[in-house]
Amino acid sequence: MARILDAHTGTRPLSVIGATNVLGSRLAGSRLAGSRLTGLRLAGVGLIGLALAGCSAAPGDPAGTPTQTAVETPDTSAAPAAPEDAAPALVADGTAADNLGYFDSVIAAMLATEPNPVGRSYIDALVAAGFDKSAMEVTSDTTTKGVPVDSIQFSVRITDACIVGQNGPSSGGYHSIVAPTLATGTCLVGATRQIDW
Repeated sequence: MARILDAHTGTRPLSVIGATNVLGSRLAGSRLAGSRLTGLRLAGVGLIGLALAGCSAAPGDPAGTPTQTAVETPDTSAAPAAPEDAAPALVADGTAADNLGYFDSVIAAMLATEPNPVGRSYIDALVAAGFDKSAMEVTSDTTTKGVPVDSIQFSVRITDACIVGQNGPSSGGYHSIVAPTLATGTCLVGATRQIDW
């Protein structure tokens, strides 16, 4: 029997029918040989039938096409999930990462109404949305020669991180990231415009 049951010893695996035949030959001399041997063979054939039934295609499915069925069991211990279409909101005590989605939604709404904004437009939209004006930075709208810039950067510092946005033709449109504050405690590198309005 050890030879039949132990697949890790290097012996050739036997089919269920082959195993019942081996068992039957070992039981042949005992009083169990008659009806028990036939019962073992029928049980083996039944197991093969069940195994093959699990491999067959479901009625109406093309042969060989695997099907999957997922059953979701609701977790009653968890809080109800927020609707997926709920608009992002400011998380007053949250981190920069917590507020990135809201920051993006505010800027996207502003860009929908003002496709070529100046720096002040970004700041005003973020202030109106509840972000702290004193924690904001913005780059200039023009170069030192008075030519409009190709992109404007703007940011909001939240605790030890910054949400930094950039928009303009040279940057390929609007982009944002969460970045750590600089060693200076600011978010943007280089000269920024004073927010004095």
